[in-house]
Amino acid sequence: MSYTIDRLFEGAAFDEIETRAREALAANGFGVLTEIDVSATMKKKIDVDMPGYKILGACNPKMAYEAIGYEPRVGAMLPCNVILRAVEGGVEVSAVDPQASMAGIDNDALKAVAGQVKDMLATVVAAI
Repeated sequence: MSYTIDRLFEGAAFDEIETRAREALAANGFGVLTEIDVSATMKKKIDVDMPGYKILGACNPKMAYEAIGYEPRVGAMLPCNVILRAVEGGVEVSAVDPQASMAGIDNDALKAVAGQVKDMLATVVAAI
């Protein structure tokens, strides 16, 4: 089972795809709560150069609230991470598959919410 929803943007600039990703997230009810520039962190902490790699911690408040209501400890798995990764010839976007990440939790109501969020994230990735 794949654990991400992926799309490759050939010939695209990293900054352009980041802007488009943020716009697609916002248009689909997600806010970006956290942002980790992995490339900059690796350079600063261990002096390693790596291609562009950024993690956007996205949250749809309505869906997060519903999930927490069904399973209070699910917050350990939030927010929904979307990564932007410079690859040869372009930029790859990968969004977490919430169904895969929540598969180990025995709660049918939560699994239904995860399915809805997966569909929403697939829409986001397609809209970038």
